[in-house]
Amino acid sequence: MWNRLWKRWRARTSGFGEDERGDVPGWVLVTLMTAGLVVAIWALAGPALANLFEQAISRVSGF
Repeated sequence: MWNRLWKRWRARTSGFGEDERGDVPGWVLVTLMTAGLVVAIWALAGPALANLFEQAISRVSGF
């Protein structure tokens, strides 16, 4: 029984690791989409965050 299961497992996993190139278009797409989200969020929230930062600094420094 164990021998049969071992052979079945080896047959299913024998192809893993042979192609070391990876999925370059996939990670490029994820990187570009992440960068796009960061730019979009920064464009929308940037002025509000800058204003919030300036208010916090003015309260701390007392100006």
